[in-house]
Amino acid sequence: MVGMDLVMFLACIWVWNPMFAVANTDSSDVSALNVLFTSLNSPSQLNGWTANNGDPCGQPWQGITCSGSAVTAIKLSGLGLSGTLGYNIMNMNSLVELDLSNNNLGGGNPIPYNLPPNLERLNLAGNQFSGNVPYSITQLVALRYLNLGHNQLQGSLSDSFSTLTNITTMDLSFNALSGNLPESFNTLSTLTTLYLQNNQFSGPIDVLANLPLQDLNVANNRFTGWIPEQLKKINNLQTDGNSWSTGPAPPPPPYTPPPPGRRTNPGRSNSGNSPSNNNGSGGGGSSGISGGGIAGIIIAILVIGGIAAFFVIKKKTRKSSREEHLEDDHSFAPLNSSEVKVAEMKSIQTPPTIDTTSLHPPAPINLKPPPKIERNKSFDEDDFSKKPVVRKTNKTPIKATVYSVADLQMATDSFSMDNLLGEGTFGRVYMAHFHDGKVLAVKKINSTILANQRSEDFIELVSNISRLHHPNLTELVGYCSEHGQHLLVYEYHKNGSLQDRLHLSDEYTNPLTWNTRVKIALGSARALEHLHEVCSPSVVHKNFKSSNILLDMELNPHLSDAGLASLVPDAELQALDQSSGYGAPEVAMSGQYTLKSDIYSFGVVMLELLTGRKPFDSSRPRSEQSLVRWATPQLHDIDALDQMVDPALKGLYPAKSLSRFADIIALCVQPEPEFRPPMSEVVQALVRLVQRANMSRRMLSGDGQEASRRADDPDTQDYTF
Repeated sequence: MVGMDLVMFLACIWVWNPMFAVANTDSSDVSALNVLFTSLNSPSQLNGWTANNGDPCGQPWQGITCSGSAVTAIKLSGLGLSGTLGYNIMNMNSLVELDLSNNNLGGGNPIPYNLPPNLERLNLAGNQFSGNVPYSITQLVALRYLNLGHNQLQGSLSDSFSTLTNITTMDLSFNALSGNLPESFNTLSTLTTLYLQNNQFSGPIDVLANLPLQDLNVANNRFTGWIPEQLKKINNLQTDGNSWSTGPAPPPPPYTPPPPGRRTNPGRSNSGNSPSNNNGSGGGGSSGISGGGIAGIIIAILVIGGIAAFFVIKKKTRKSSREEHLEDDHSFAPLNSSEVKVAEMKSIQTPPTIDTTSLHPPAPINLKPPPKIERNKSFDEDDFSKKPVVRKTNKTPIKATVYSVADLQMATDSFSMDNLLGEGTFGRVYMAHFHDGKVLAVKKINSTILANQRSEDFIELVSNISRLHHPNLTELVGYCSEHGQHLLVYEYHKNGSLQDRLHLSDEYTNPLTWNTRVKIALGSARALEHLHEVCSPSVVHKNFKSSNILLDMELNPHLSDAGLASLVPDAELQALDQSSGYGAPEVAMSGQYTLKSDIYSFGVVMLELLTGRKPFDSSRPRSEQSLVRWATPQLHDIDALDQMVDPALKGLYPAKSLSRFADIIALCVQPEPEFRPPMSEVVQALVRLVQRANMSRRMLSGDGQEASRRADDPDTQDYTF
């Protein structure tokens, strides 16, 4: 009896103690999830999860789906998770779906190689993974859906995608991936959706020609060559923002392999012992090349070598004489890329004056560049100086609030996609709601941009930006630099960007009036004037475009990203902005930005205000795709100008004001940088435009005459700024 009681007592202890409980979930899955929970920094928002033991299939673990005792899916999207994926997640052999998108995973580290081997759906989009796309992903033979978009991935893709025989959707967009598309892409016979936009891929896209694609987006890369005819039949096709060939010659057939051995006589065998019948000559030698043939080849090589040496010597002589010419008279004749760099280097070492008598041909309009503008050195132009860099300790206190990562995570709801305002060259921007009621904008700098810089460099950048104060510049409110994160906090402008108002407006948004467009142009010009001519050293913006002009409640412009361009070398920035339509011709040649290239970009934005068109629009006829190329010849033709105006204005604009506005544009977008006026002259020209419009209104309003293009034009009211 006593023995029976003892047995019952032990049984009760065994049932009551979780250590002895029999779990329904496979032990390897439990172990992997325990490690994953710890690697995610044990987040409290994961209900039911634990770092030790547990029963994911028998208990309610958030985001876990099971089939029997095996975990088949992990879905934890948009929960603000951070950390890594753990070291033993590859042991989850039954896992077919892993969705950890829209979190803060990675922390600038690569995607781990140890992924579950039988995944069918993998979604790691919207995180902070960097490095290459791991080779292990291309070995997931069951994979049907892959989304790695909106991370910080870089480098080229390995040529190992031929194993993904089941994949239907692949999204690698909004990263920094580069190089040619791997040839193994042409084996993805089930791929119907491919998103590659906003990377740095280059070369042709011929490998995609024969795939069953229904959705393809390759916009904003560095692709070249022709778009294959097969791809043009896709309904959902986006290809703008690349450097496609426009010549009449059709592209070559996609990846047509050359014959294995070019043979003069088709009947000749590959075997060295086969007799040669070329041109009827005998001699069954194994090489098939006579002594005379060998001598001919040697002579040809010598001749070619001599010609090449001649041209190399001639090129060096020409380059040397041209550099001497630059030293003698500082000519501004068109230069190639290497010559531009020499000219820039020399200009920094010359006195801060401009010999306007040496400019040729003479400028069509008498422009007076300010004496020091071209020689003021920007803190963005350190690469041009040969002097040793001397680091100075920043003794001036930064007048900006210091935030912690925790503060900004709380204000942005852990950088939720619901608070995402946009994504630009330097990172994503989120709306932040603080406890005191303030609403600000937080720019999260991409870790790849700061990869080669120290924390001190970021603090110095913040110090430089914090000194930029102007009513038409977006004000820096604060910053954060901890745990490897670098964030900037700016004032928030509710009306979004000028790009949105011009190109994404709907029927519920009132179009910008002519008065407002002039106001935006003048305010933006004053912002650039401050950066170029008031700041010392001068600040080259390098990224002036309508998406960086933010509008407040009164539609006043505020230029954003001022000072940030120093984070990225000129060549990389030029590559990111390639084919955007804003880049000056000399930037395309040399990859180097100057004050004058900013002025060109400003002229492009003015063209957007005038026409309502995008700087580059691949959906238009080829002759109208480049806004500058299409519009410039018509800027001085009154009739043509009237046809160019944004239809959203419905003809409500002063004719003379429009004509003067076009004259300023023509000055700013001149192909020769030395003929573009400084921003101070642009500002004065816009002020005179406004003053003349107001004077005409006062003079003519009393005698019944029309002061504008239409008698009922609301834009005859006073301009206020």
